[in-house]
Amino acid sequence: MIGVTGAGKTTVGRALADRLGWLFLEGDDFHSTANRDRLSRGVPLTDQHRRPWLAAIRDRLEVVAARGNKAVLACSALQDAYRSALVPPNASPGSVRFVFLRADPGTLKDRLATRTGHFAAPSILASQLATLEIPADALHVDATEPPDTLVRRVVAAFDLGES
Repeated sequence: MIGVTGAGKTTVGRALADRLGWLFLEGDDFHSTANRDRLSRGVPLTDQHRRPWLAAIRDRLEVVAARGNKAVLACSALQDAYRSALVPPNASPGSVRFVFLRADPGTLKDRLATRTGHFAAPSILASQLATLEIPADALHVDATEPPDTLVRRVVAAFDLGES
């Protein structure tokens, strides 16, 4: 699951992983303390800040794949280069697929205004929208639909079957 803050990556990603019986990985868990501090103050991350974060996620995905397991990752992955950086070198062709949760800025702002328990400041949304490169290689879904509907769409689109 990829998209900007407030798109629902964690909610939908967790629901998809539960449905499939796969491991769920929260991209935010891989941030350094310094990155978390920056984001909590509304300071956008630079590519220099993102490199070790993306590498840590890729390394974890590589371990998951090497063990023959599957995972759903919730991660902003805002640009093509970031998405490419996430794909482990041992990934077989087509084994890493992206689902882009899209929503209009007003919806995202409304969600962030009521979100609790997340370290990133709502003000980070503007920089994420400015950084976002709409992915051409992803399944695009409407993030305003209910999570169970989105999970069904992803399962059907990628022919993941029932579990």
